Amino acid sequence: MLVVTVQLWPGGSSALRRPIGTLHIANDRLLADVSDYRVLAMQTANPLTGEPAGIARFQVLAHARRQRVWALVQRACEEAMMADWIDL
Repeated sequence: MLVVTVQLWPGGSSALRRPIGTLHIANDRLLADVSDYRVLAMQTANPLTGEPAGIARFQVLAHARRQRVWALVQRACEEAMMADWIDL
């Protein structure tokens, strides 16, 4: 499983850092060359945009594993933008 955590560092200060989003990406195909992944995405509330905290579950299908990890993270982020989010 991959876990990607997005943190906000106000003014670049690590002392003020706080998580604002997380992706949990799990392989469904037992490490096949082309794999499907289950993704759980979570985000905190954003007072600047008025978005509430939320959670979404979705898949990344038929991903070629012989790529950099960033290709999978990119696909997961693209799917997250289209997912049906549930407000928390």
